[in-house]
Amino acid sequence: MAVHTTQAGIVTDVFDWGAIKWGVTGQLFPGAPLTVGEVAINPTMGHALHTHPASDEVLYILEGEGIQTVGDSGEFPVGPGDSIFIPMGTLHSTFNTGWKQLRILAIYCPGGAEEALRTLPDFAQLPAGTAPVWVRG
Repeated sequence: MAVHTTQAGIVTDVFDWGAIKWGVTGQLFPGAPLTVGEVAINPTMGHALHTHPASDEVLYILEGEGIQTVGDSGEFPVGPGDSIFIPMGTLHSTFNTGWKQLRILAIYCPGGAEEALRTLPDFAQLPAGTAPVWVRG
């Protein structure tokens, strides 16, 4: 039974705004009740308001600075060490306001919400060991 992943050994989900590496999913660990991944949002980028209808989400800010919304909270600043709880079905968004990547640990409970991200028009998947290439805007 698998109990461990490495960043070099898993695929990278790439979007116009950044990338995600899912280290724990039900596909990687059959029966896992949650999903855990590292999100990297590029400077001046973010993602549109969205929901996860069947999963709560926890965000833990690892590095960088940003603006977060959760439901009718309005915008609030986030930085390293901050935790955000997003109840299932709640509109939310994250935007990088800093000069370097905003790195976030994202957790879905129950897992599976990551599958919807793979249906977005800007989604691409890079094989394990392939680094994303970002183009200057």
